[in-house]
Amino acid sequence: MTTTVTVEFTGDLPPAPFAAFAAHRAARLSVVHEVVAQDAGRAVIRLTGAAALVEAFEMALSLGPAECLVRDVRRLETASGGGAR
Repeated sequence: MTTTVTVEFTGDLPPAPFAAFAAHRAARLSVVHEVVAQDAGRAVIRLTGAAALVEAFEMALSLGPAECLVRDVRRLETASGGGAR
């Protein structure tokens, strides 16, 4: 089943390494991603793909890259029904 969710990552997130890591992981997991907003403390990413792979993307980004520290991950409301958790 394909799902679309918007995920917010907060913490110490240097934009260039975090964006590069997100793009690499999305490609490896065959998940379509769109960076909606990003700065040094927050990244909002819209994801579309198989539900299990979207969750794997969330987990991967919560753990890396090494120069970033993700303090919180939460899903935001989306038009397709992905909700906060």
